[in-house]
Amino acid sequence: MSQFELDDFKRMMEALSSCIILHEAESKTILWANPAACKVLGFTLEELLPLKAPDMSSTAKPYARDIGRRWLHGAVLHGTNVIEWCYRTKQGDDILSEAIATLVHLAHQDVVMVQFRDIGREEQVKREMKRLESRLKEFMQDSNEGLAVLKADGTIEYLSDAGRKLLALQPEQPLPSFIDLCDRGSRPTLQALLQVALPDSISLPINYTVELEGGVRRWHQASCRHIAIENDLRGHLLHFRDITEQVEAEQARRRQQEALEYLARYNAMGEMATAIAHELSQPLAAIGNYLEGAQRRLQNPAPDHEQIAWGLRNAGRQVDHASTIISSVREYVVKLEQAEAMVDLNEILAEIRYFIELKAGEASVAVTLETAATPLLVSVERVLIGQVVLNFAFNAIEEMRGFPVERRRVSIHSERRGNLAVLAVRDQGRGIAADLHQRLFDGFFTSKVGGNGIGLALCKNIIARHRGDIWAEPAAAGGTVFCFALPLPAAS
Repeated sequence: MSQFELDDFKRMMEALSSCIILHEAESKTILWANPAACKVLGFTLEELLPLKAPDMSSTAKPYARDIGRRWLHGAVLHGTNVIEWCYRTKQGDDILSEAIATLVHLAHQDVVMVQFRDIGREEQVKREMKRLESRLKEFMQDSNEGLAVLKADGTIEYLSDAGRKLLALQPEQPLPSFIDLCDRGSRPTLQALLQVALPDSISLPINYTVELEGGVRRWHQASCRHIAIENDLRGHLLHFRDITEQVEAEQARRRQQEALEYLARYNAMGEMATAIAHELSQPLAAIGNYLEGAQRRLQNPAPDHEQIAWGLRNAGRQVDHASTIISSVREYVVKLEQAEAMVDLNEILAEIRYFIELKAGEASVAVTLETAATPLLVSVERVLIGQVVLNFAFNAIEEMRGFPVERRRVSIHSERRGNLAVLAVRDQGRGIAADLHQRLFDGFFTSKVGGNGIGLALCKNIIARHRGDIWAEPAAAGGTVFCFALPLPAAS
């Protein structure tokens, strides 16, 4: 058997293409590195020997010095230890490596021999394979979603079978321009998107409408990204699905919302008309009596002009009273078409207080109204929120009609709770069972004989539209408290 000299082993180590660095087992300082390691890292052996981990490793957190020392010490304890380590060259370039640390017992000392190799290329290949795998998964989506590859001018390079079905194209039918399939309103957006060559990783959402044969319109939701597959497809990958049912359902919801808001606005006028009917009857009857008395006195042979003037003056005062009532209604009604704006909730209460007191007076109900000491600015459509308060108040007043007069009390108060403006209306009535509180605002729940419950459902709809919350809770002294909360501006 041939005998190898120590210099032979040294020459073989220096000839290895694998990168090797020797560390002193106890201190972890560098003792030696082979030429391959010096070449890859860009340091001479003399430059490499005094270096520490921060001098030759990536600055990223996973490659901190204490982590590197633990890795090397793990080899001392267990004989070998493997890690993914990112070295940094003298020029500042990062080299992602698989590094194997092995404890070696030499004649005079123990060393840790580190063998490492550049795996950056392998990781890049893995990423490419992962990207291809993701693309394949997208191509293999269920048949309810279509795939198309489009050129910049809208020409269809590829269209999946599911895509043909969504576009109502027969298997043998030539592919038209995708732009031509879209309605005129959608074309500019899609044309602009096809002119942008985005990186593969960026996917942009887009909604558009297509016009199929027979004038049928369908709504699509899609994601679009630029692709450039070597020697294959190049263009924009459109991944689309039909959302016509969702769009039509949303349109129906909006129509219902508009109908409910219309009902809320004009129901307010009906509520006002009911509230003032009794109040107006009194001044009108008085006016009739004063005028009739004045007319009889004028028919006397010797009319008493002072008495006639007195009757006319009193008739005039009653006219002023009726005018005040009508003006209050007019001021409220002219605001029915207002858009959402910043309004003080206390101000809304002040506007509708007159109508609440009219309704309460007719039912002999005592109403207490307490507003917050500071303004409660909320972004609302004031008449809709006023209608919710009126609904709460009128329901509470109706609830109290069946009780003795001394118990007929309703309180209304507003307050600030954190970043919310809260309004509460409390009655002292029968109360509502706890298990029914969650159903109160359902569309057809009611505890009234002959009622249909739509009032509270409408209130819930209005408060939800204004980003608020609505609920009912038992009152401490009996009865029920109806509440809603609206968000206050962040800076308030």
